[in-house]
Amino acid sequence: MKRAKITIVGAGNVGATCAHWAAAKELGDIVLIDIPDFADKTAGKALDLAQCGPVEDFDCKIVGTADYAHAAGSEVVVITAGIPRKPGMSRDDLIQTNVKIVGSVAEQIARVAPGAVLIVVSNPLDAMVYTAWKKSGFPTNRVVGQAGCLDIARYKTFIAMELGCSVEDISALLMGGHGDDMVPLPRYTSVAGIPVMQLIPADRLQAIIERAKGGGGEIVKLMGTSAYYAPASGTVQMVEAIVKDKKRILPCAAYCTKEYGVGGYFVGVPCTLGAGGVEKVIEVELNGDERKLLNTSIEHVKELVRVADGCLGRAG
Repeated sequence: MKRAKITIVGAGNVGATCAHWAAAKELGDIVLIDIPDFADKTAGKALDLAQCGPVEDFDCKIVGTADYAHAAGSEVVVITAGIPRKPGMSRDDLIQTNVKIVGSVAEQIARVAPGAVLIVVSNPLDAMVYTAWKKSGFPTNRVVGQAGCLDIARYKTFIAMELGCSVEDISALLMGGHGDDMVPLPRYTSVAGIPVMQLIPADRLQAIIERAKGGGGEIVKLMGTSAYYAPASGTVQMVEAIVKDKKRILPCAAYCTKEYGVGGYFVGVPCTLGAGGVEKVIEVELNGDERKLLNTSIEHVKELVRVADGCLGRAG
């Protein structure tokens, strides 16, 4: 049986950890790509990971390179490339830099793996998913962003901590953008089928939601760097759904037109992920407060995309 081929562009903490999780789950052969200046380091990380196979009992080919030719035929391409926001850098500065990086990656992937599904992890996420779509020329169902899988994992973790129960018993839903823009939906959150609002007082639940929204910042303060284990884990959850055609319903940044009245933007919504990428956007009923929060999040997405569009226009 032919193994799937998974390419990960960006061999930093998030990208290398994606490779780690994907190899451990034996999801397919893995290509790890970074810029020529880091070619030796990327090759070293791939070789180091490959040498875990005999111990961890996974069997896959792992290549580290700067040559996009190795990505040919990939079913899934994960884009983690880009720079983090630095002190003194505005949001617009970050978008301008990462539009160039992500745009270049998307163009090169489109040449060598025109049938791939793109999963974008680079920040600011909503603008980068849009950039990857524009520069790759791929249909919208084959471009998707990862943020919701990470945010919902944080949300579930904090609920489990509060209740002293297994994370496996928690079912939850959230929508919207990443971080402050995320819209957790307590009405659609349950623990072993019990509505969470019956188990956690409203003030404590709101505190959990706020902690989930600031989850990335909390880790930066503790470690001095951005999170990478959980972002990579959330990304590989999406990779697995696609390469195994699992039809998982996961919160992802998917292209919405009439859905939720978005009007043609990539927004965090529950969707079905399978071999075709985003196979369906699922619409759930929202009350007035939930709708208001989602609309605010959508407006922020539009602001980011306007900046990205300006950068793409200047780049020609």
